[in-house]
Order: sequence, then C-alpha cells, then structure tokens
Amino acid sequence: MRLASSWPSALLTLALIAVGARAADAPQPAPSPEERARSAFAEAQKAARPGPADIELNGQAVLHLPAGHQWIPQPQATALLHAMGNPGQDPRLQGLVFPTNGQQWFMPVRFEAAGYVKDDDARDWKADELLKTYREGTEAANAERAKLGATPIEVTGWAEAPAYDASAHRLVWAMASREKNAPAGAEQGVNYNTYALGREGYFSLNLVTGLDQLPQHKPAAQAMLAALDYKPGKRYADFDAKTDHVAEYGLAALVVGVAAKKLGLIALAGVFFAKFAKLILIGLALVGGAAAKLFKRRPATGT
Repeated sequence: MRLASSWPSALLTLALIAVGARAADAPQPAPSPEERARSAFAEAQKAARPGPADIELNGQAVLHLPAGHQWIPQPQATALLHAMGNPGQDPRLQGLVFPTNGQQWFMPVRFEAAGYVKDDDARDWKADELLKTYREGTEAANAERAKLGATPIEVTGWAEAPAYDASAHRLVWAMASREKNAPAGAEQGVNYNTYALGREGYFSLNLVTGLDQLPQHKPAAQAMLAALDYKPGKRYADFDAKTDHVAEYGLAALVVGVAAKKLGLIALAGVFFAKFAKLILIGLALVGGAAAKLFKRRPATGT
C-alpha cells in the first residue's frame, strides 16, 4: 500500500517537471520599458561611485567629481541609456554623472579619439545646417528606438546656439527635443552639449534635463566641464605638428556635420528624463533594494 500510495506523489512531481519544461520552452514576454528601467537603475546604483572622487577617463583626463554627485561606469551606463530609449553600443561612452542633491539632470561623458581638431574655423558657424542634420539623424534613429519599445522623438530647435571659447578650447550648445507629434505645449527635454578639446581628441559632457530647467542647471554643466583636466602631454596646447594626428575635420565641421550623427543622437534622452526625472534621480540616490521599493510604490507613468 505504501508503494501504491506513493504513485500520486510521483506523478505530481513528474507533471510539475513536464509543466516546467514546457514553460521553459514557451516564448517569454519581453520586459516592459518600465521593467528594464527598474533593472538598469538597480544595477547602476550597485556600481555607483560617489563624489568627491577623481575619475580616470580613458588615460586622457581626470574628472574631479564633486560631492553631491555620483559616477555610473560602464557597462551600467549603457544599460541606463538603453532604458531611456537610446539604441546601440557606444565605445566612446565613459560613464554617466548624476546629482544626488535632488536636482533633475544627468550627463553622459564620452571621448572621441579623432585626433587634434583645428579650431581656426570656429567663426564659420552654420547653425541652420547643424539643426537640419540633427533632425534628419534623429528621424533615422527612431526606427532603433521603436525596437527598444521607446517613443519616437523629434528635435524642436536651439535652446542655445553654438559658442566656442578659444582660450579654454571648449565648445557649448543646446538643443530641445520632445516626443514626436506631441502637442505644442508638451514637456520638452534638452541636451546642453559641452566639449573639451585635447591633443588626441575631445571629451563631450552633455547635460540632459527638462527644457524649463535648463537655466537652473547650466551652472552645473559648466562646473562639470571645468572639473575635467587633461593629463600633462594630453592637453590641446601639447599638440606637436610634426608627430601628432590631425582630425579629418575642423571645429565647424565637427559641429555642423560629424557631431550631429555621432554625438547628439545617443544623448537624446531628454524627453524620457523630463517625464521620469523624479523617479530616476530619487531611485539612484537610494541604495539597491530601496530603489526597487520606490519603483514598486510608484510605477513610471509620469511625474
């Protein structure tokens, strides 16, 4: 009897194994954008490095990260950008800067090993051409955003026209973006793009925030740009015309053409950030499980 009575239990075990095998074989639903975001934020928090800290950047420079900020390294930085709807892999991306004091912005930091970029054509800006290029490239990138489940976006115009500081070899401009076909009064994001030129290429530190908050956060972007120091021998002034590689384009071409597709598109997370900024920043400021609890309490449906 004991042997016979063991059969229902054995059959149940076999049934559960079979069901589990079929479940494993069945196609699993893709995670939602909110689920990907929660996972990306949790992993980023585990890897975050708080300021004050000196962040080594690609053997080229040091970012003197101040208190009240944290650094998200690779590969967690790329995962966060994917969660915000930015497609592809970017080998130039060094990491992301986030504030921990409640301000609503973040900053991707990239290095482009293009060589020495001549800046003697900085006076020949063609802002309309740059804007047109950004818009065309953004439209092309929307197909990749759709694969990630992200809403298509569009560039609406300049928030600040390009300006170059020849003494510090730094370039700044800002453009605004929003969800494609959004109503005229819809919230817009903005990229405040800053470049620091060096001997072998340049760093881009692009502040992403809401358009209405740009005046408030510009000083933070400028302070972060000033906190980047090239190492001796890597500075723009260290250029040696006899030995060094010169970039295939000058500064005007960098702004008008090359940068629009190579740098501007991937940083266009402004619309996502403007909608979910409070969740993102509070979540990153918390430790691991606390951030997960925050997202469980408040689904990412807007702020």
